[in-house]
Amino acid sequence: MAEMGSKGVTAGKFASNVQKKLTRAQEKVLQKLGKADETKDEQFEQCVQNFNKQLTEGTRLQKDLRTYLASVKAMHEASKKLNECLQEVYEPDWPGRDEANKIAENNDLLWMDYHQKLVDQALLTMDTYLGQFPDIKSRIAKRGRKLVDYDSARHHYESLQTAKKKDEAKIAKAEEELIKAQKVFEEMNVDLQEELPSLWNSRVGFYVNTFQSIAGLEENFHKEMSKLNQSLSDVLLSLEKQHGSNTFTIKAQPRKKTKLFSRLRRKKNSDNAPAKGNKSPSPPPDGSPAATPEIRVNHEPEPASMAMPGAALPKSPSQSSLPAVVVETFSGTVNGAVEGGSGAGRLDLPPGFMFKVQAQHDYTATDTDELQLKAGDVVLVIPFQNPEEQDEGWLMGVKESDWNQHRELEKCRGVFPENFTERVQ
Repeated sequence: MAEMGSKGVTAGKFASNVQKKLTRAQEKVLQKLGKADETKDEQFEQCVQNFNKQLTEGTRLQKDLRTYLASVKAMHEASKKLNECLQEVYEPDWPGRDEANKIAENNDLLWMDYHQKLVDQALLTMDTYLGQFPDIKSRIAKRGRKLVDYDSARHHYESLQTAKKKDEAKIAKAEEELIKAQKVFEEMNVDLQEELPSLWNSRVGFYVNTFQSIAGLEENFHKEMSKLNQSLSDVLLSLEKQHGSNTFTIKAQPRKKTKLFSRLRRKKNSDNAPAKGNKSPSPPPDGSPAATPEIRVNHEPEPASMAMPGAALPKSPSQSSLPAVVVETFSGTVNGAVEGGSGAGRLDLPPGFMFKVQAQHDYTATDTDELQLKAGDVVLVIPFQNPEEQDEGWLMGVKESDWNQHRELEKCRGVFPENFTERVQ
């Protein structure tokens, strides 16, 4: 009998819940259709909006913090592998082996300590902070349901009161249900009205404490790591001093193509060589008018008395002024302005200027078309006349000091290995 009674209570409760859901659904439909008014609380709705925003921000912060911790763990593993590699290549008879091993152990411990403190002081605090949101979210949803129950009971009571044929018993029962629904709703509403603003205001202190903890832990970690790195650097410096004659030197990539300037000189000689039967004079030496850089200059007609002595240059039938000087493809100064490349209009930069690099190591030129570099030299990079002339790993340029002094590409330009430099502009 007791079992049957228990089943009866369960069935009755289930039926009651089903009836409540139907009543709420009916009430919501009537409210949406405008056939029933809905109790509104704008202040509470603002609190709910703040709550949802706070939950979204907190969830994102938790996700990003977990990503940060995963990155710290990955860096720990990478650092550990790197130190293991150093221990393997560090030969037993080299000085500082024990110190290097001890530094590696301390490095591993430091990473572990940093990760654990981030978990304890940031992630666990974050989890505790977010742990209160599910319960409040559930209570907000329940309050919404109780508000619908209250509105439904209110509308039912009002409809019975305005009916033409009044049933006092039904009115009394409806009033009793209304009072009960109102009491349940108001109890939940009052509690949430107090908790939600307090929770919203607490976010400031939480964010401050969380990020202060992370910043402080990271600062201390890097300080301690800096000390270990300095100690390792001292050990390696001692090793370098003992084996200084075997110091590794940076080398330029080999140049596979014919040396650039010697090829250009051969091309010039070939272009200027007289044809068979032509008794024209040989090309003038470098520095003479015909050997000037490739610049096209427009001159106004000059008086005959100012013409240059010597053999007359040929003129085209349509020209009455002096001809343009035909030169190489490097752009130059025309009517006082630099033309071509990113150096256009900049008299302080060579034609075609692209960017600056600074030599990080000394480089000794091995051919006449290469630049001699000292660490610290700034080089203005310019394009190759013919991209096919460029070897992989090599750039064309002019040292800034040479350009400022001479302003002549022909005398200053040269190729240099890119891996000896670092881009600075």
